[in-house]
Amino acid sequence: MKSGSLLFRFGIMFMLFIAIMLSMSATAMYFYQNKSYKEERKISLQQVSSYLEDILSVDGQDFVWYQDYFLSHSDTLLVPHDFSLSEILESRRKFEKIMALENPGKTLGSDISFQELSEEAKAAFTVYKHEYYLYQFEQAGKKFELTYLEYVVPKTETLEIIYTLDSMRDERIVDGKKYIELAITVKHPVEEHKNEWQAWNTGKRVSLYDTFDNEYGRTYAFYSPLIIKGQKLGLIGVEVEIAAVNKAILHNTLRQTGTIAVVLIACVTFLLLFIYKKYISKLEHLQKNIGDYTLKKNANIVREIEQAANGKDEISVLAQQFSSMVLELENYMKTLVATTKELKDTREQSIALGELATKDALTGIRNKTAYDKEVSRLEWAIAEETAKFGIVMVDLNFLKRINDTFGHEHGNIAIRSLCYIVCHVFDHSPVFRIGGDEFVVILEKEDYENIEHLVEDFNARLDAISKDDNLEQWERVSAALGYALYDSSVDASVANVFKRADKAMYARKREMKAIREN
Repeated sequence: MKSGSLLFRFGIMFMLFIAIMLSMSATAMYFYQNKSYKEERKISLQQVSSYLEDILSVDGQDFVWYQDYFLSHSDTLLVPHDFSLSEILESRRKFEKIMALENPGKTLGSDISFQELSEEAKAAFTVYKHEYYLYQFEQAGKKFELTYLEYVVPKTETLEIIYTLDSMRDERIVDGKKYIELAITVKHPVEEHKNEWQAWNTGKRVSLYDTFDNEYGRTYAFYSPLIIKGQKLGLIGVEVEIAAVNKAILHNTLRQTGTIAVVLIACVTFLLLFIYKKYISKLEHLQKNIGDYTLKKNANIVREIEQAANGKDEISVLAQQFSSMVLELENYMKTLVATTKELKDTREQSIALGELATKDALTGIRNKTAYDKEVSRLEWAIAEETAKFGIVMVDLNFLKRINDTFGHEHGNIAIRSLCYIVCHVFDHSPVFRIGGDEFVVILEKEDYENIEHLVEDFNARLDAISKDDNLEQWERVSAALGYALYDSSVDASVANVFKRADKAMYARKREMKAIREN
């Protein structure tokens, strides 16, 4: 079945009908199942939270000792980044060995209190417990296919969260060895983590989720307070990726929709066969003759088409008209093809020349000519009193030193490196190279509104590059940035804004020089 045939078109129409019907039914089924499945998932997360709560609570006073020492000594504790069950057992044996040597015959909690232990014993106890608890959290996450598990200690007065048990292990390098970064503290505004703070403040589970975006995607977060012997210690957090929550729902919906699709496709197939036999087969003879003429250019075939079109129906009229048309088309087709090719070549050459005229050869961004065109546009906006823009000036430092010391090839690398940074920071604005080491950004719309943040981002990126020992000297680019926003009360033209931005840039350059000399 050819893609241009009537049968194909009817097939497409019926398939669109099937697609619409399936979409509507699948949507209805999805939302119905989504509601019930989310409730089931919520119960499951609560059960996981209870399971983790039991793991921590069963240690009772041991966990309280662990948490108190962890929070007060997290900056000195060294917990290996990578460990397995065997390493956890080894940590336990290490603590027991210290206890046996320092406190022979005594049992922690019965014969001796935690506070009476030596610092070495306390640290060994805390490292062992941290490995054990974190291992249990990670195993629970794998077993229940959860995105992220955590145990945090909130600080109400500062609205901060201290990550105590974190299933996403961050690295900390000490003396060349990898350890876990402990007690990471993060701001959690109430408006973004409403249910988390409600669980902490009330000491009760909250049946609702916090929903937010992180490195795992969009997630649901459920929180449960940990209370041991009446003391509220922290929150157990359980997160699941929304895509994972919806996966089972989508699977069931697709399976049911597939069954419906099979039935509908069978019915449509029968209908298409009926249409073909009753109507479309009558057009195939005409189509074949037209195809033969197209290939052979035989005038006898055209006469055969006219002889077959002996009726007054629409198909016969169409055949007669087509016969006349193909004879005329044969005469000027070659001329038309040649003219079309000539026009296409001319248009492509014009586009290529236009791009070369406004493109900087070294960096690939727009050049001074393109900038002048933008200035003309902005001047019109100023004249019409609709202008709202800003200009950013960026000047590469030490280009002459790089050229003299390492050669112009490395100077070009520095220019391209700075261009890359400018384009990625101001990714919603046009960037122009107007001189050897000078770049201009025209701020409008989103970048105009966020200029302060973008300047901070730019300076932060350069600061990070300057401290990167893996980069060559010419790759650690340094640049000064200044900007000015159009003000109708002081700026009569774009040039005025440009001068103010240029002045701010040189002020920044002097400031950077003063910092280096100090």
